[in-house]
Formats: sequence, structure tokens, C-alpha cells
Amino acid sequence: MIKTNNNSEIINVINLLLAEKRTSLAILRTAIAVFTLPLSVFTVLVATSKFYEFYSSLHFLIPLLIICSILIFLGIYLIFRSFRKIKEIDYKIHEIKKQQKTMKDLIDSC
Repeated sequence: MIKTNNNSEIINVINLLLAEKRTSLAILRTAIAVFTLPLSVFTVLVATSKFYEFYSSLHFLIPLLIICSILIFLGIYLIFRSFRKIKEIDYKIHEIKKQQKTMKDLIDSC
């Protein structure tokens, strides 16, 4: 992966990988929020279901359910994508630690 012995270049690569990991964690946090929003909407709909007639409100409920299902699938997609990216970054950092024995202690302290 890295074919250099220059410590500053190795540290720069690790900093870049950790920045990518922070970005993936931010996407994961956003994905969890996107995923839970429709669940909150469904909770409100169930809690207030005695105040409206389902069939008379169908023209409002169907688009709402479509939007909520799209948000659920988007949240699931972003969650899995973030997990996959975090796993790849961790693997790359592990490979750098295996290649650069002198930097192992410094990398482990990060």
C-alpha cells in the first residue's frame, strides 16, 4: 500500500484515512436520523389513529407512507454503506501498521 519510509508521509496518509472515517461516522449518524424519522411518523399516526378515519384520509396517508418507505430504504442504504467504508478504512490502517513496524506505537495511540 505505502512504499515509503518517510514518517511524515505515513502520518499524512493515516490522518487522511482518519478524516475519511470521521466522515463515514457522520454519514452513519445522519443515516440513523433519516431511518428513525419515518418510525416517529408511524408512531404519531398510530397514536392519533382514533382521531381520523383511515379511508377518508387515504389521499394523505398513501403519499406519506411512500415518502416514509423511501426514507427508510435510504437510511438502510446509508447505514450499510457507512459500515462498509469504516471497515475498509480500518483494514487500510491495519495494513499500514503491519508494513510500518516503527510507526505501530504511534498509530496505536491515535
